[in-house]
Amino acid sequence: MTENNAGPDSGPFTEIKMKKELITRSSEETLMFGEKFGRDLKKGDVVALTGDLGAGKTIIAKGIAMGMDIIDDITSPTFTLMEIYDGHIPLYHFDLYRIENESELDLLYFEEYWENGGISVIEWADRAGSRLPDNTIRINIEYIDENSRRIVIERPDN
Repeated sequence: MTENNAGPDSGPFTEIKMKKELITRSSEETLMFGEKFGRDLKKGDVVALTGDLGAGKTIIAKGIAMGMDIIDDITSPTFTLMEIYDGHIPLYHFDLYRIENESELDLLYFEEYWENGGISVIEWADRAGSRLPDNTIRINIEYIDENSRRIVIERPDN
């Protein structure tokens, strides 16, 4: 994995976000990134995963679960929209791929989950519109080639 850290702007009225970029060269490295990332998450964290189909969102979600010591087989909840995995901190795994408009989220009540002391991981988070909390950690996965991915992590500075 190669990393590039970009610091925040120093202007007095600039919204500060911490941004980090890395390249993984295999699905195993992408999984290892997710596992390491998952170890550092805390109760109440919301992780928004975005990227094209097949970019590696579910692989990162699996890694996050591994980092949280969750031993269940993590699959993308495309048809159920959400799965809950028990661990020392619960993992709420959402997949919004099938959401066509923001009003469909009213039936999911997914905002309530990030207030329940667990960690929320949301695949296809761009479909959540403006519903994600301000403290959301955003991860975008870009397809470089068959094996390599550019992963950009954006954290609010809080």
